[in-house]
Amino acid sequence: MRYLKTLILFSCFMSICKLSFAQCDKDLDMFNHYSVKLENDTINYHTYAKRNIDSLTTILLYIQGSKASSLYQVKREKEKSWIGTTVPINLKNIPNNYLFVLISKKGIPFCTKLDEDIPVPESYYKNQTLDYRTLQADQVIKDLTKRHKNNFKKIIALGHSEGSDVIAKLGTINNDITHFGYWSGGGYTQFLDFITFIRKKVDKNQISEEEAQIEIDSLFNTFKDIMKYPNATDKFWEGKNNSYNRWSHFSEPPIENLLQINKPIFVAIGTKDQAVPIESAYLIPIEFIRHKKNNLTFKTYLNLDHGFGKELKNGKFEEHWDDIFKDFLEWVNKE
Repeated sequence: MRYLKTLILFSCFMSICKLSFAQCDKDLDMFNHYSVKLENDTINYHTYAKRNIDSLTTILLYIQGSKASSLYQVKREKEKSWIGTTVPINLKNIPNNYLFVLISKKGIPFCTKLDEDIPVPESYYKNQTLDYRTLQADQVIKDLTKRHKNNFKKIIALGHSEGSDVIAKLGTINNDITHFGYWSGGGYTQFLDFITFIRKKVDKNQISEEEAQIEIDSLFNTFKDIMKYPNATDKFWEGKNNSYNRWSHFSEPPIENLLQINKPIFVAIGTKDQAVPIESAYLIPIEFIRHKKNNLTFKTYLNLDHGFGKELKNGKFEEHWDDIFKDFLEWVNKE
């Protein structure tokens, strides 16, 4: 399953974070909050910038992976605050001329209390689809360009994990985006990822051929059940928050959408990705070559995992997300 498992925590003094003693969703006052009102829906999005918006030239929309979680979580003790986030991009690395944009998932608040589970509303499960998340992103970009006509020379859409699937789909309906970032995503349907990992266990002699076939046959039955009840929000697989509705609608092979994009695309994948088989990602450059398309930059990051981290032999762990983000920004400036 394509999502960022690690919750990134950092501590900061309130003077730095400019936190107030108001409700949690107002604590991070470096963000501005907006809503797109549709006939039967409201889409909430949030922006951050280091300068006045009239001086900004670039939009960076980040689409996070799957998880029924708020974008930020806050905990206070005396004069210190701890902030958890499902957004791995460090705000200090956002360029001065960028407007950084995040979108809340349906029914999920922008910010909640750290280490406290939140109830997941039915509206989240009903809208836990590729088409809906793509609609959200498209409407947010349209709202921003309408509010600030002629301001932005570049509009960047960056997705990680499940968010990469959204970015690929978004590129088929939004012509204003100038650059695409497709991170930790494969080319095949997500269903195949699970079978690929089972075959990898056979290759490593972790399970026998017979055991593998039993697991694969079980998966086939699960996939059949998911597609039999494709809109079910009360049936789940691979986690309590991953409904059949989610799985059926994210079974679409992203390569079919990526090939429809004619703007520059930056694909990044770690060779030790534990959520997306590297073999699935290799389909992307192969298909671009086969279709004679030259708008793809494909980069593999050796020994890095799904969140671009590296496990060291001494048991320690290195984070390399910032390095990949730097590569991405340099690529945007060249394209």
